[in-house]
Amino acid sequence: MKGMHGIIFSYEKRTDLRELIADRIHGSIPFAGDYRVIDFVLSAMVNAGITDVGVIMHGKCQSMLDHLGSGKSWDLSRNHGGLTLLPAFAYNEKRGAGGQYRGKVEALAGVMNYLKGIRQDYVLLSDSDLVINLPLEDVLRRHIDSGADMTAVCTTVPGDVSDTYFTVNDSGRITDTVYDVFAPMGCRCLNMFVLSKELLLQMVTECASRNQFSFHRSILREMGKRYHFHAYVYDGYAAHINSVQSYYQRSMELLDPALRQALFCPERPVYGKENDSPSSYIDPSGPCVNSLIADGCDIQGSVKNCILFRNVRIEKGASVENCILFKDTVVKSGAVLRSVITDKHVTVSDNVTLMGHEHYPIVIAKGSTV
Repeated sequence: MKGMHGIIFSYEKRTDLRELIADRIHGSIPFAGDYRVIDFVLSAMVNAGITDVGVIMHGKCQSMLDHLGSGKSWDLSRNHGGLTLLPAFAYNEKRGAGGQYRGKVEALAGVMNYLKGIRQDYVLLSDSDLVINLPLEDVLRRHIDSGADMTAVCTTVPGDVSDTYFTVNDSGRITDTVYDVFAPMGCRCLNMFVLSKELLLQMVTECASRNQFSFHRSILREMGKRYHFHAYVYDGYAAHINSVQSYYQRSMELLDPALRQALFCPERPVYGKENDSPSSYIDPSGPCVNSLIADGCDIQGSVKNCILFRNVRIEKGASVENCILFKDTVVKSGAVLRSVITDKHVTVSDNVTLMGHEHYPIVIAKGSTV
């Protein structure tokens, strides 16, 4: 069967997201007012005609399980195929990894039986912490036309020194792979790859037999010397959410209408979990300026340059600026917030002042009262 099968990695890994992943894994972090981070990759897959998606999970995955459910919101609730949730149980406990995968290869080896049952000829591998909206059908077409063994999606927009970077020649072939660099160089890897099912099984089997677990080191770098790896350069909006600072900056960027339109383009809609919240109420005397407001909010105070998720309540006399407030946050009268991220079910008491900075936002943990 031709076509493409989606595999999304959504498990615990080392990042600087602190309180934002205290009760969840990376892909289930709320983003852009009405979505979770995983919604963007999942929607891109669905928009490209992918009907079978496996999500590899490990660790604090209850939030992800609740969010994805049967996959109905993405038209992936099917009798055959559709969305398959792949929580790992005892695979790497014997390896002493503290309940965490040591790399993508180990995660793939843990679901080998699932991989063998894939019906499609090609497989798309992607992280869940990538905010992007790209035409994946074009990625597959370019992969086939190039005759490559594997195609990696990358961007010329530099990122962190901890990212992986490619050297790409004039024909689009990846000639070198580097990581943990002193300065960004070449094309930055977005951790999204297309390859055949057969090659994926071959690579995972070979690496597992040698106790190699790193996709970047064992496959991209070492196997890249004997396989043809091609680059698909995408310079549209693409953001990895791997720290509190990157989460805050990437979120606040969405207040720019042009950037928001580029991410939420009508030809490739972004789907999220359905909700039944009522329309938001905004008191005309607020004011509410340059903000993203989800359904169900009650705004009677002052809100400027903010992103408010569903059912947030800002009482009269409160002032909120440059903040991201998750679902069911309550800001009491007289409170003043600047550059603050509140997780779900947070209450900010009367007359409390919280002053963060755009480079060091304050994060309030889920369920807290301050």
